[in-house]
Amino acid sequence: MSNHFIKNIEIKNFKCFEDFKAKGFGRVNLIGGKNNVGKTAFMEACWINSGSYELKQFIFYMRNIKFMRENINLLQGSTQENTKKFIELLKHLDIQSNINKTSFKIKEEDGIKEYILKFNNQHIEVNVNDFSYDLDGKENNIFIDSFGLSYLEIIAAYSYIQKVDEEDYLNTILKKFDNRIEAFKIIDEKPQCKIDGIYRELTEFGDGIRHIVSIVTELYKSENGHLYIDELDNGIHYTMLDELWKIVLKVSKVLNVQVFAT
Repeated sequence: MSNHFIKNIEIKNFKCFEDFKAKGFGRVNLIGGKNNVGKTAFMEACWINSGSYELKQFIFYMRNIKFMRENINLLQGSTQENTKKFIELLKHLDIQSNINKTSFKIKEEDGIKEYILKFNNQHIEVNVNDFSYDLDGKENNIFIDSFGLSYLEIIAAYSYIQKVDEEDYLNTILKKFDNRIEAFKIIDEKPQCKIDGIYRELTEFGDGIRHIVSIVTELYKSENGHLYIDELDNGIHYTMLDELWKIVLKVSKVLNVQVFAT
């Protein structure tokens, strides 16, 4: 059941990691440490490795690790232009784990630039002018960044709860974190919570409730895959953290999800 779990990983030439090794990971993993020591970068490296089994997926993750942090600045340029810019900033990376080997480097000789990619036992060398920038992430390999999910992402993930008729379970969880909440629904393409018989948009309930909805729905979407959560405690009162961990431990076990969280 846990054959897809990352148990050990080696990261070279990726952000703050020149040559880093770690092992002993289980189903649920908490990555702790001071600010700016590379906790998020470590999870991004794992995310690339656990999701890159086709070329479109590899490009998707290499682009999105930069896009997640820079999207508010992307006011100009096409998707292809931004993708090319983002992946070339990486220049060279090598990430190997017990489940996959992923590497990327740029070779320039005699005025010719090529991308050299390795993933899932595939080796690809392609001229940059012939390269396809099509993107397609692995459905059950999810990263929740510190900004949280958009409405569209929450709606997409909530559909996985609906497919297995677990709406009441989510309602029970939300009530534990805010006893005023009676129910959660998608109404007029907007996530909403019901209080005193009236549905209100999710944004009216603060970051904590949105974060809980994001984590629980994405756990269901990540069945038999991986979920990465940057700043798990974002917006959550410290008295409720134990309850959140219980939920993550329970649901990840039932759905066979490996979780990494900072």
